[in-house]
Amino acid sequence: MFGVVGHGDLTAESWGLVEGELPALLGRLEPHGLVGVVRAAAGLPVVFARAVHRVGGALVVVVPTAGTLPATPPGPDRVAAGQLLMWAERARLVEFDPGDPAACAAVDERIIDSCRGLVAVWDGSGVNDQPGVGSLVTYAHRRKVPVEVLWPSGARRMPQSGTSTAPVGEGAARPVPLRMAGRGSPSDGNLEEFFN
Repeated sequence: MFGVVGHGDLTAESWGLVEGELPALLGRLEPHGLVGVVRAAAGLPVVFARAVHRVGGALVVVVPTAGTLPATPPGPDRVAAGQLLMWAERARLVEFDPGDPAACAAVDERIIDSCRGLVAVWDGSGVNDQPGVGSLVTYAHRRKVPVEVLWPSGARRMPQSGTSTAPVGEGAARPVPLRMAGRGSPSDGNLEEFFN
């Protein structure tokens, strides 16, 4: 399984560059039987899911819950979560607040723990940010999870204006049977089976 982390504030042109390069990267990393895992959110998870779909891979989507019910994602993440579930072969219900960056980073760490590789759409900044892409890359390195950094030539981030150009659920989806897995985690700490 491969996970993905990255900046969510790319320019519209940069999203196109990333989406253009991801399928070849994923095909090189796992030519047969790719399984991608994403946390349900707008932006990079949607772009990654489309790339996984293009290379014929399977997708696992981590869906936030509040108690026993799915949690309502914030704003644009609602549309993206629905689109990701359309692409998903499996969904994994995990209790966390999708509006809390620290909770999202903790789930991203659990995803990293379950993966044999990580794709980071990252410009190399913010190594000490908490939570942030740099801290998740550092976490993956500490856990000995191989990281493939993707930062296409010409990619740029938006100025810190609060305006987002993140993709939200664009593109045609293929409906597939969805298998829902229960909440919780294995007691032995092996999170690989947590997402199976």
